[in-house]
Amino acid sequence: MNRREFVLSAAGTIALLRAGASRAATDARYVTVRRSEAEWRAMLSDAEYDVLRDEGTERAFTSPLNDETRAGTFHCKGCKLPVYPSETKYKSGTGWPSFWAPIEDAVRTKPDRKLFITRTEVHCRRCGSHLGHIFDDGPKPTGKRHCLNGIALTFTPA
Repeated sequence: MNRREFVLSAAGTIALLRAGASRAATDARYVTVRRSEAEWRAMLSDAEYDVLRDEGTERAFTSPLNDETRAGTFHCKGCKLPVYPSETKYKSGTGWPSFWAPIEDAVRTKPDRKLFITRTEVHCRRCGSHLGHIFDDGPKPTGKRHCLNGIALTFTPA
């Protein structure tokens, strides 16, 4: 089993363990868009709900946004907040849309200890929806890789 197969297998196992228990960020200091579970389920597909509200991960190389190269803005699917500019998007080769920086004050982070290491999880600051994770292997100028689930985003061309 290679590294990618291991990570995808582990992500699937964790998603099954978490099924039904919404864990999206709900820090009252920044979450201003609040919806009931029923409201979220009515507006999101099952796959979108798994990622945005249950902190799941979409399969690598499945999002059309991974290949999006036009100028524009990426928005949170949960509340339409602009979260990442296309100018910071780059091809990481990981299978998920990757950025080296978000729009100022658009996201919040928290530690994620669900796998055997501590990672940094990134959420929309307005609705608390899970967007992905941040790693320290990105390009200059930040050295960060915001590895996002395309299913958690929408794109508006400039």
